Amino acid sequence: MSEIIFLRCDGNNKDFIENCRLLDEDLDLRVGKIIKRDKYAEWAKELGYKKMILETGELLAESCHVYSKLGFKQIPNYGAYVDMPESLCMGKEL
Repeated sequence: MSEIIFLRCDGNNKDFIENCRLLDEDLDLRVGKIIKRDKYAEWAKELGYKKMILETGELLAESCHVYSKLGFKQIPNYGAYVDMPESLCMGKEL
């Protein structure tokens, strides 16, 4: 059995980039490239949430595009991301 090695890296690490590509490829196969996230907003409303927030990175252009397409707007960085200029925080009113 091979050993699992945890490596702290950034978005420029070739293994990280390849892993993200493989994960995206798998997701595309599973959902047929169709974004079906409306049900999550419905669930959040049922639970009484008024807003959704998330953190991504400006270098992750694809995720930024998807979140923008879903109605998320950039907000000030929060929590652990306040002093991380490479982070991009986004929010959406429900």
